[in-house]
Amino acid sequence: MPERVVVIPTYNERGNIERLLPALLDFDPALEVVVVDDQSPDGTADAAEAIGRERGRVHVVRRAAKEGIGPAYRSGFKRALELGAQLIVQMDADFSHPIESLPELFGGAKEYDVVLGSRYLDGITVVRWPIERLLISYFGNTYVRVLTGLPVRDTTGGFKCWRRAALEAIDLDQVRSNGYSFQIEMTYRAWCKGFRIHEIPIIFMDREVGTSKMSKRIGLEALWIVWELKMRRALGRL
Repeated sequence: MPERVVVIPTYNERGNIERLLPALLDFDPALEVVVVDDQSPDGTADAAEAIGRERGRVHVVRRAAKEGIGPAYRSGFKRALELGAQLIVQMDADFSHPIESLPELFGGAKEYDVVLGSRYLDGITVVRWPIERLLISYFGNTYVRVLTGLPVRDTTGGFKCWRRAALEAIDLDQVRSNGYSFQIEMTYRAWCKGFRIHEIPIIFMDREVGTSKMSKRIGLEALWIVWELKMRRALGRL
């Protein structure tokens, strides 16, 4: 029964996953990984399973269709909980989240329920993003923080460590948002339930292989989800 599990959603990430999985397995011999693939045409799931057969400690969840990062993470979290994980990390497949920050995430989880790898805690620590995307992300986070009251600098960041109790307290089937808004909703729900949240600074590196899944629809969803979350909380339905 693994104590620490990393959950990675994928879609057409074969070029990254073939490098990332060995790097994770070598970095922490006790770590196990759940790859959640949305039927990638490039064979991402096949590549992950091949590494799992060779190295062990890799679990692949094949989803029926491409539905986005929110449903993928929900499936991955459920699988990690089934495996008995006590600490569950979510991270991207594209090396934008630094593997070397994992010990700090796990260390923070000894005291806190959710530990976030933040791009905006110590100024702006993002590398290789175009200025337009950086500004949208930075001021979008400010917008979310002001409207929700979340005491978090990086509300849309996707590099997090969850203690088992925090994930179990959230009804994952009720989390409907996707993209950046999924990150907002999960952290907001944990905060509303009184779980302790902590941020650590990370250096966020934009991907070198593959293409970003960001779209206007995902960005717009993040704008309106905060209002829905506030309304749900006011009505006692969060």
